[in-house]
Parts: sequence; C-alpha cells; structure tokens
Amino acid sequence: QLQLVESGGGLVQPGGSLRLSCAASGFTLDSYTIGWFRQAPGKEREGVSCISSSGGSTNYADSVKGRFTISRDNAKNTIYLQMNSLKPEDTAVYYCAAAPIVWCTWSSAYFGSWGQGTQVTVSS
Repeated sequence: QLQLVESGGGLVQPGGSLRLSCAASGFTLDSYTIGWFRQAPGKEREGVSCISSSGGSTNYADSVKGRFTISRDNAKNTIYLQMNSLKPEDTAVYYCAAAPIVWCTWSSAYFGSWGQGTQVTVSS
C-alpha cells in the first residue's frame, strides 16, 4: 500500500529554518514526481515545490523561490523540503504528494497519493 508520511514541522521564529521530510513506503519514490503543497487557514491549497521522478527537474512557487530547496534521497526513499528565511506567511499545513509521472508539476489532478500533513508555524 502506497503511503507518504511527512515530518519536521513545528514552531519557528521569522527568519528561522525547518527541514520537512516525506517518507514513502509501499513504492519507490524514483518512479514518481513528488510535490509539496501547503494550505493556510481560510486559504486554498497551493503548490510550493516539485521534483521530477528522475530528480533532474525542480520547480518552486515564486513566493518561496530562493528560500526553499527540494531534494530527494532515493536510498532512504525520502523527499526533503529545506525551508530557510521563513516568514509568517509561510504558516500552513504542508503536504507531500506523489504523481506517477516523470515531469515536474503541482497540478493536483496528477497527485493520487497524499500524506497527512505537518504543521509549520512561523511566529515570534
């Protein structure tokens, strides 16, 4: 059974850093494009970053470009999202999701498997 589990969220001060992890079980991540999404209270879910199945292509939302970095460790079957210079507007529940495609996208229609989410709160 395909399963994704996020971890690494928490409370951090503005300007701080967090690293989110997305661990997969039941399948090998290198066959899937992985996306990170977030949803803040009262807002729609938005795509944050994606990494293609090969790892050769990544993409970032303009709001996080230059601050967030997505990476994958196929040996550990885990995707990471390194978040630096965090801002209060980054506060949200962060989800990882898997799509059985080879290109990088965060069109949610392609993502059939989702984790349960991890809360990130940026506040002083």
